[in-house]
Amino acid sequence: MGNFNKGIIITSLGSFWWGVIGVLYFEFISFVGHIEIIIHRCIWTSLILLCTTIYFSKFNIFFKILKNKKNLIILFITSFLIFINWSVWIYAVVTNKIIDASFGYFIFPILSVFFGFLFFNEELSKKKIISIIIIIFSILYLLFNFNSFPFVGLIVALSWSIYNVLRKKINIDAEIGLLIESLFILPFALFSFYLLVQSNSNFFELSNPSLMLILMIAGPMTVIPLFLYLKGVELSGLGPAGMIFFITPTGQFLLGFFYYNESFSMDKFLSFILIWIAVSIYLKDLYENN
Repeated sequence: MGNFNKGIIITSLGSFWWGVIGVLYFEFISFVGHIEIIIHRCIWTSLILLCTTIYFSKFNIFFKILKNKKNLIILFITSFLIFINWSVWIYAVVTNKIIDASFGYFIFPILSVFFGFLFFNEELSKKKIISIIIIIFSILYLLFNFNSFPFVGLIVALSWSIYNVLRKKINIDAEIGLLIESLFILPFALFSFYLLVQSNSNFFELSNPSLMLILMIAGPMTVIPLFLYLKGVELSGLGPAGMIFFITPTGQFLLGFFYYNESFSMDKFLSFILIWIAVSIYLKDLYENN
């Protein structure tokens, strides 16, 4: 099997993990509350990445990045953005707003194309321009119908798009960059967990080892799909991986609508039709240029 086919399979698995397995897992532990879930996601992601850095002997890359002040400043900002992204997405799962979150992941690739044009002077084809216009129109349509506007989705899309713009500016090892970001967040996560314990509001405790283990899985649930997706991009290229990524929001949408029976207003339905049209045009353009 060639590298391209391997990349397609690995990217598909990573996207499916994000869009389906991740949703099922975080929904399953939703009774813990979104604050404690976010805390555990931050703590155990840091630990997993620390272990992988040791295993792959990447500390030379780690210290090289630390010596560069520009890298550290940008990684501090991106750590805040990824924390917002994780927090809002988990909030969406816990509060039955999975469809709203899927809205964000549907528009994220097209927003990234727009930001690529703004910040990196990347060329825009006619089809991509049309996709961007349709996405902007769908967002404006929802804004005028304020009651149904999916703020969760827009925050998810903007935080992830801006995160990618800043990470592209420094162009460093993805895993080590995420480790440094996680380490920036870690003290806040540990202090928050201390406050939870002090107020006797924590579910993570020695008297319930099975639940402790389940909550610790939040780390690999974050790192594994990211690793699979990045490896898939490396083997198959950004264009094909971008097409496959839509498995993620599609899975989220289908789970939210059919499995968790989330409400879906007519305004949102009409806006999603526009988004799906924009996505179709965007995917056709990617297919023709790869």
